[in-house]
Amino acid sequence: MTTQAEKARRFASLHIKGDPLIIFNIWDAGTAKAAVEAGAKAVATGSWAVAAANGFEDGENVPLEFVLENLRRITTAVDLPVSLDFEGGYAVGTAELAENIEQVIDAGAIGINFEDRIVDGTGLYSIEKQRDRIRVIRQAVRSKGLDFFINARSDVVLPLPTAEHNEAHLQELIDRALAYAEAGASGFFAPGLANADLIGKLCETSPLPVNILVVPNAPSSKDLADLGVARISYGGGTYRTAMAAFKQSAQEAFAAVKSSSLANVNH
Repeated sequence: MTTQAEKARRFASLHIKGDPLIIFNIWDAGTAKAAVEAGAKAVATGSWAVAAANGFEDGENVPLEFVLENLRRITTAVDLPVSLDFEGGYAVGTAELAENIEQVIDAGAIGINFEDRIVDGTGLYSIEKQRDRIRVIRQAVRSKGLDFFINARSDVVLPLPTAEHNEAHLQELIDRALAYAEAGASGFFAPGLANADLIGKLCETSPLPVNILVVPNAPSSKDLADLGVARISYGGGTYRTAMAAFKQSAQEAFAAVKSSSLANVNH
């Protein structure tokens, strides 16, 4: 059995510029096992999928106790590094944030996604405020003696169509990557960024390994690797794919029964 510290070191080492770690996001212990069987090197939850699979809306609406118990089940089920999509940390105050991070570590995670979107408000935290929040997390994990991977997510372009992404957005992403790195972040996640030129420039400039989300108009995984991306995530797309297959199979099953019934009536 690999120790948590060993998993943490392994996870960090998988973030290689030009040879990205593929994260096919999971939402429970069953999908974690399936990902392992498919060849995953690490697993990570997606908050949207965890919420949808359990009847909640995304945005820290899943109770924290449920999130932690689901995480424990996952870390117990697989002997791979497990990262938690922890949204905004389920906290605004620094003391509560530090306490929540300690609970995440105790549940077996070796890293988190931590976003700068104000979950219970609008817009993003200022660069200075989010930098301070990341510092709190880094200090909390140091007390645990773990090389914890803080994947600093920035939602600068996420709500906008790709055609509207521009150099000003890129500069803000770069500014945030620099500040978050100084605060102790381990990686930089720019979900929604799909313009190849902007992705390439971000990878060239960011002091942190860059994580890009798979979206319909994003470059291919090979092209993302060529651009210097170090981590590729599938996010909620994995849940949508699974549910589409489930619905199709269910419709075929229901249709088969209906066809059989009609055939019996006709006889």
